[in-house]
Amino acid sequence: MESDKRNIEVLDAKMVEVFKSKTPQQRLVIAFNMWNSARNQVINYLRGSYPGWDEKKIQQEAVRRLSHGAV
Repeated sequence: MESDKRNIEVLDAKMVEVFKSKTPQQRLVIAFNMWNSARNQVINYLRGSYPGWDEKKIQQEAVRRLSHGAV
């Protein structure tokens, strides 16, 4: 099965098999680690892009972006 390289939201068949082999707890740890990684990337981007912002402003903006504006 060939995956569509333009659509990153579709899992490759090999990755589906990897995730199926994991326990629910292992999948939860993977998801948490991915979320943490994304959060750290956003925070580091904001620190570099807005050096005048204090830590509170950076954290607020990171939350806003990661919640798609819901918070």
